[in-house]
Amino acid sequence: MAEKRSHQIFYVILVEPKYSGNIGAVARAMMNFDIEKLYLVNPCELDNVCYARAMHATKILDEAKIFSCFEDAVKNLDYLVATSSIESKTDKRHLRNPLLLEDFVEKVFDVEGKVGLVFGREDYGLYNKEIATCDVMLKVPTSESYPSLNLSHAVTIVLYSIYLRKAYIPKRRRPMGLLEKKKLNEFFGQLLDDIDYPPHKKEHTKIMFKRIMGRAMPSKWEYHTLMGVLSKSLGKIKQTQGKNKG
Repeated sequence: MAEKRSHQIFYVILVEPKYSGNIGAVARAMMNFDIEKLYLVNPCELDNVCYARAMHATKILDEAKIFSCFEDAVKNLDYLVATSSIESKTDKRHLRNPLLLEDFVEKVFDVEGKVGLVFGREDYGLYNKEIATCDVMLKVPTSESYPSLNLSHAVTIVLYSIYLRKAYIPKRRRPMGLLEKKKLNEFFGQLLDDIDYPPHKKEHTKIMFKRIMGRAMPSKWEYHTLMGVLSKSLGKIKQTQGKNKG
């Protein structure tokens, strides 16, 4: 019997978009590529220009959910993908260490549940805090002489790539879920505490771990194996600490 494919629902999240025409163009692109869920965080007015640019995708605008803050928009999503044209210049800076679009579409269908594609402001993009909330940062390859894409163009390219990949989905593993992801990140944080990891490096290292897991997209089997290794390591550490105290 063929292995059951994972199922995911894609959400487009626009953070504080300034131009109504861009929102309309995004809605049109979403309809082109069979994506229906639009979340807007503190958007500008959805005026006549917005609806004109949406063409036949006005239903997506009418059903879009509007949030007053980023945290409320993403709290019920299982996997978050930040997008940015600004990347780290070294692997040691993990916050903006990107996954290229072509690599992302090869892996995203291993994810189970609600996948949020997060796009930032036209002028400032996403803030560091917003990017840190996400599991992975995505970069669309562009010319170094002018790397920044128009908001609606960036959304269109990402959605097209996802749509194209859907036709060629091979058999999939059972992916790690939201609960497992939270437990893994929490356990790693606990491990850092128990080994007295330098406090000033902790947050940076937690983000690094989240990025590694976000790019790897572990299966449930891989999750349980990794948790077993970490759990035994933590047990050994506590045992050694107890002996030293004794």
